[in-house]
Amino acid sequence: MLRVCVGRLFTAGASSSVRRCQPLVVAARSRADAAVAQASYPVLPSLSPGLTEADGSFEAKWVEFFNSPSIEEFDIRQGMNDLCYLYDAVPEPEVVSAALKAARRINNFAVAVRIIEAVKMKGGNDMNIYNYIIENIRPTLDELGINTLEELNFDKPWQ
Repeated sequence: MLRVCVGRLFTAGASSSVRRCQPLVVAARSRADAAVAQASYPVLPSLSPGLTEADGSFEAKWVEFFNSPSIEEFDIRQGMNDLCYLYDAVPEPEVVSAALKAARRINNFAVAVRIIEAVKMKGGNDMNIYNYIIENIRPTLDELGINTLEELNFDKPWQ
């Protein structure tokens, strides 16, 4: 929240007083808040600490999140970041496919490449994980016309 000081420092003898900073209310901000309240944005799935979910329900929430028609680039990036690093999970192939289709819906190739990079980085040194996911999402990659990092030569240093 933006704060602005509305007072001055007054020195009168031995005592001094400082007026407190008050929140600055901006009309544009309230209009923006109203616009956000009217729009329907996807809500990130959450898992409370100590709770476990039934098999498939965690992945189903993420697939539903990425299949949201009102998803934006930030939401896709934030979702992949939360999935990979907040939950410390390697996304299942169906979640990766849903994220790639969301990137295609917003027509953003760079986000699609970042999704594949995130999966590769999350797999670490174990190329079996990355290869398993690429093998399972290959039909989606072919359908959307997206190449893997190896096909784009992004896996090699630039010369």
